[in-house]
Amino acid sequence: INFDEGMINETESQGEYGPYLQSQRREIYETYAKYLVAEGLAYPCFCTEEDLENQRKHQEKIKARLGYYGKYAVCRKIPIEKAAEKIKAGDSYILRLKSLGDFDKKIKINDLIKGEIEFPENDLDIVLIKNDGLPTYHFAHAVDDHLMRTTHVIRGDEWISSLPIHLQLFQALNFKFPKYAHFSPLMKIDENGTRRKLSKRKDPEAAVSYYHEKGIPKEAVKLYVMTVANSNFEMWLEQNPTKGISDFVFDFKKVSPSGSLFDFEKLLNISKNYISHLSKEEVYQELLTYTKEFDIEFFNILLKYPEYAQNIFNIEREQKKPRKDYVMYSTIKNEVWYMFDEYFSGNLNYIFDKVNDKKEISEILKTYLEKYYVFDHDETTWFEKIKELAISLGYADTKEYKLNPTQYKGSVADIAAVIRVALTTTNQTPNLYQIMKLLGEERVKERLEKFIK
Repeated sequence: INFDEGMINETESQGEYGPYLQSQRREIYETYAKYLVAEGLAYPCFCTEEDLENQRKHQEKIKARLGYYGKYAVCRKIPIEKAAEKIKAGDSYILRLKSLGDFDKKIKINDLIKGEIEFPENDLDIVLIKNDGLPTYHFAHAVDDHLMRTTHVIRGDEWISSLPIHLQLFQALNFKFPKYAHFSPLMKIDENGTRRKLSKRKDPEAAVSYYHEKGIPKEAVKLYVMTVANSNFEMWLEQNPTKGISDFVFDFKKVSPSGSLFDFEKLLNISKNYISHLSKEEVYQELLTYTKEFDIEFFNILLKYPEYAQNIFNIEREQKKPRKDYVMYSTIKNEVWYMFDEYFSGNLNYIFDKVNDKKEISEILKTYLEKYYVFDHDETTWFEKIKELAISLGYADTKEYKLNPTQYKGSVADIAAVIRVALTTTNQTPNLYQIMKLLGEERVKERLEKFIK
């Protein structure tokens, strides 16, 4: 996001409605505060913290509504002349709104997300200016948003109960009331199965830096946020696959009024889908950027073999349904490490599946190298040779094995799995033929012979 208004740093700002530091807007707030005093809508309050605490205890004792209002707003009864004398004498004071509201009357305010909400009128004489001369949030909100031509106020729904106060302030100042949209907090299911608010203190995923460190593309995060923000976004995206977020028309009516549930698995699904549609060059460049910051060893390897690395990322990419192995940039290394000799060394942990007898495995690999492996074969011929190898060693093609499983050692899939694991250590890889073509004839033979020995 490129901000075009506000503070650039501690001393500089940009925009047409400055100054943007609250301390530099003191005279502006004072001007509007004086206007309210002159209109009989604000007054100085000299109550101490002790006075207010005693009043609160009294209200609790008699089970009265808490707050500074009505008969409890004792300083609103002080004549303005006497108040002026106390200020000249150096008495500490704050400035309060002289509310004209009636708590027993109801008002209706339309929220763009929550709809029409009914509240009691505000009758609290809220603080406008604190004793340090700076405004409270309520007063600054009214003055700043009016002067800065704010049309829509979008904030968390913890502020929704303040709407009667803000309506009253805007009316008292003769300002146009802006439109409000109150978002419910993003929720999550914790380890106890309890639904709670996503917490900046408890939950690392509440910080933007978390996704950066994980290597989740920022575009994927944006897409996920849009699915949370507007319930119709996913359908729109499916119907408009060539369009981007900027083409989508956001609708407050499609925002969940009760708060959406944070779904990390859904985010990862969006992330891997997004990465799967990048070009090999884009994956390479994004991974370079990520590894330069978080994995300098892998970064240097990628830098050493740019074309080779891009070809690895291109396996099963340029097709109607591209493979989706890469969930985020931090996991790509775990998916492709075996393609680099720098990592394919030492004591490797080979994870064989159905065929796991070392003697049988060695026999399969030896026979394959001696009789059936030809580097220049196309993929169809290559697989036919794998089937011939399987049949020669007592295995069957897939169809025949399903019909008569007890008559064979296994199927051609088991033979392919042995070759795959011997070359990569794992049975979970993309297209084996493409892997072997990229490794090259010499390295294929070297890896298979190494295992045989």
